[in-house]
Amino acid sequence: MGLPAQWVTDPTLGLPRTAALRVLGNGVVPAQAATALRLLLCRHLLARLPCASIRRSR
Repeated sequence: MGLPAQWVTDPTLGLPRTAALRVLGNGVVPAQAATALRLLLCRHLLARLPCASIRRSR
């Protein structure tokens, strides 16, 4: 996820396992949303090109 080692698992933080998992889980959402949006926009923009039918057949 691009976080430094032991970002939420460092024992000095004193987080219980459930809290650490919650923090990590919430950090995944923005990265997944950005990737999904990027993929959808690329498909949308490619479909609007005049040569889109050629690209799809390959």
